[in-house]
Amino acid sequence: MNRRHLLSSLPGLALADLLLRDGALAASGVLNAGLHHPPRAKRVVQLFMAGAASHLDLRDHKPLLKQKDGQPWDPGEKVELFQSTPGACFASPWSFRAHGESGKMLSDIVAPLGDVVDDIAFVHNVVGKTGVHSQGTLLQTTGFQLPGFPSAGSWVSHALGSESDNLPSFVVLPDHRGLASNGAKNWASAFLPAQHQGTVIRPGSEAPVADLLPPASVAPAADRAGLDVLARLNAAHARERTGDDRLQARVRSYQLAAAMQLSATDALDVDGEPRHIREMYGLASEGPGVEDTTINVKAETEFFGRKCLVARRLLERGVRFVQIWSGNDNGFPRRNWDSHEDVKRDHEPLALGMARGAAALIKDLRQRGMLDDTILLWTTEFGRMPCSQGSRGRDHNPFVFTNWLCGGGVKGGTYGESDAWGFRPADPGRATTVYDIHATVMHLLGIDHERLTVRHNSIDRRLTDVHGHVLTDLLA
Repeated sequence: MNRRHLLSSLPGLALADLLLRDGALAASGVLNAGLHHPPRAKRVVQLFMAGAASHLDLRDHKPLLKQKDGQPWDPGEKVELFQSTPGACFASPWSFRAHGESGKMLSDIVAPLGDVVDDIAFVHNVVGKTGVHSQGTLLQTTGFQLPGFPSAGSWVSHALGSESDNLPSFVVLPDHRGLASNGAKNWASAFLPAQHQGTVIRPGSEAPVADLLPPASVAPAADRAGLDVLARLNAAHARERTGDDRLQARVRSYQLAAAMQLSATDALDVDGEPRHIREMYGLASEGPGVEDTTINVKAETEFFGRKCLVARRLLERGVRFVQIWSGNDNGFPRRNWDSHEDVKRDHEPLALGMARGAAALIKDLRQRGMLDDTILLWTTEFGRMPCSQGSRGRDHNPFVFTNWLCGGGVKGGTYGESDAWGFRPADPGRATTVYDIHATVMHLLGIDHERLTVRHNSIDRRLTDVHGHVLTDLLA
C-alpha cells in the first residue's frame, strides 16, 4: 500500500489527523494530505429541537397567514395530516421584526438570534420523508429512516479522529428530562467501530458522566486492583476473538474514562467562567437548580444555555462533534417542540431559551477565534402546518421546514424558500434534503461525502446514502 492510497482511505483520515497532531505531515509540507480537499472547519455542533419545531413561528415569516388568519385554509390540494384534519389558517401568535443588516425577519421568541443573524445561513426549503417522529429524527441524525446506521457524529469521529487524548471525539448533551425519540440510536456508531458512538454527558446533574467515578465506598487501592484484574481478563478474552472490535472499543472506553476523570470534570465546571460569560448564556446565579415544575423561560434558558457553554468548553479541549438536544420524547405536560395542543405555551419558553444559548455560543466562538473553523447546524425532524390543530396547536409538516448553519466557511443569508403558506417548497424542483445538508457539512470538513464509505453487508455505505449535493451557494 503506497502513501497516497493509505492516506485517502477512511482509516487514513484518522491516521492523517494523528500525524498532523504530531507534526509529521506539516514537517513534510503535505498539510491536510489525509483529507479529500482543504477543510474550512474541523469541528461541528448540532443543535437538535426534538418534537418538530415550527418554522412558521420562529424564522420563516409568512404575511399571508396573518392576512388569512381564521379563514378556511385552501392550499389547492387535498391534505392528509398526521393526527388531525386541516383547520383554519393559523397566524403565528408572535410578531416578526427585521434584524441585522440583512433585515432578516425573526419572531420575537428567537429575537436573541438577531444579534448574530447576519452570520447565519437559513435554508427554508428543507423537505423530509415522513411525519413520524422516530423516522424523521433518525433521518436528520443518521441520513436513514431505519435504525442500524451511524450517526453523522460517528462518521465525523471515524473520519477525522480525535484532537484530544482525554475526551471523546463525539459528545451528546441530551435534554435533562429524558432522551428524544429513538434514544441512543440517534448517536449510535452502528457498523462503524464502536468507539465512535456518542458519549452522553448531562451538564448540571449530580453525575454528568454515568459510572465515571467509583462509588465512595470503594477504596482507591481496591479500585486499582479490580481494574488490573479486569485488564487481564479482557486481554485473554480479546486474544480468542480477534475479529470482534466490541471488546477493544469497551477497553478503550475504560481507558478514556480514566483520562476523563480529570479532563471531563474540568470541562464541565462552568463556575470558573467569568460572570459576564455566564450571564451571556443566561445561567441563573443560583446554578442549575431552577424551578421546573412547569415549562418556563428561566428554566429553559438555564438548561439550554448551560449545554451551549459546556459545548464550547468541550470544543476548545478537542472534541470534534457535539450534539445538543432540546426536548425529550412525547409526554404530558409537554417538554418538547411537539405542539399539537398549544404552540404558544410550548414554543415560547423553549425558543427563548434556545435562541439565547445559541446566540451566546456563536458570539463566544467568534470572540475566541473559533467560529471560523466550527460549524453550527440547527435542525429538527420536520416542521409544522400553517393551519390550526384545534384552536391553538399545529400538526406535523414533513413537506417543508427550516435548517440553519453558521460558521466554518458558511456565508450568512437565506438559501431556499418555502411557499407563501409555509406548506411546501416555493420551488419543488429545487428542494433541499438532509443529504444536501450532510454533504455540505462534510465538504466544509474537507471530506467528499461520496468517497467517505464503509463496506457493510456487501454495500459501500455512506452518510448520504446515494443522494446529496453540496450547497455551494451558502459557502463563503
